[in-house]
Parts: sequence; C-alpha cells; structure tokens
Amino acid sequence: MAYTPVELRHVALKKGLLGYRKESVDELLGEVASNFEDVWRERADLADRVEALEAELLRHRERENLLSNTLLAAERSAAESKEDAARKSEQLVAEAHAEARQITRSAIAERERLLAEIRRIKALLRSALDVVDEGERMPAPSEPAEERRESWPARKDDTREFDAPRPSLHLSSEPKDAHSA
Repeated sequence: MAYTPVELRHVALKKGLLGYRKESVDELLGEVASNFEDVWRERADLADRVEALEAELLRHRERENLLSNTLLAAERSAAESKEDAARKSEQLVAEAHAEARQITRSAIAERERLLAEIRRIKALLRSALDVVDEGERMPAPSEPAEERRESWPARKDDTREFDAPRPSLHLSSEPKDAHSA
C-alpha cells in the first residue's frame, strides 16, 4: 500500500511495553522506503524527460532563429533585386530615349541633306535646260541645228519631270568617244 505524506503523518503505530512495536514500525518503514524509491525513480525519469524537452526546445528555437534570419535575408534580397531591376529598366528606357533622339536627329539631318541635294540638282537641271533653251534659240555656226536637237533630249512642257535615266552599258573609268558607240 502506497502512503501519501498526509497519511504517513496520521499513521497510528501499535504500542508495546517499551514503545512502538518493532514489527509494525519495520513494516511501515519498508513501505515508506519502497514508495520513496518509486518516487525517486519517477523523479529521475521526469528530470531526464525535462532535460530532453529542454534540448528539443533549444533545437526548435535555433531552427526558428535560422528560419527567421533566412526569411529576412530572402526579403532583403528580393527588395534589392526589385530595386536593381527598377534601376536597370529606368536606365534602359533612358538609353532607348537617347538613342531614339539620336536616330531622329540623324534622320532629320539626312532629310535636310537630301532636300539640299534635291535643290542643287534642280538648280543644275534648270541651268542645263536654260543652256539648252538658249542653244535652241541660237544655232551655233559650226553645228547645224538638227544635230543639236538629236544629241539633247526633247524638252517636255513641265521642266520638273524628265524621263528615267537609261542604264549605261559600259562601266569603265575611261571616257568613250561619243560617236564610236
């Protein structure tokens, strides 16, 4: 029979001639020692269990700290990546705008150059037509008027339009005699 501390305080031992009876005291002490051994073992088991739980708790806290640090590092890395991507995209857009402005300026300059070339060619053609017109009005003394008309194309009503140039069959750099062809 297991005794509680309260029960032990209220145990009534049988008394004998010179005090308590030895058999009842020995029996009580044996039961108390047995109960004390059980409690001592249970206490040691519980102490081992507490130690194991504290070690497990420590491992869980270390994992929690590691996960927390990893999460913070990942969040920082994601924020840095996002900022870096935003910076790079802004830089690319700025470079694209600069390149577009450069292309536009080049196109405008090329257009102006071509327009100036067109004006120059028109002026040359007008002056050539003026020379032809003057030549038709005044025949040269050394060349009959009929030959001059055959060597120059006939002028159309609108001086701005001409026939398409005929492709040259000879592409050499040496000048050819006009009558040998």
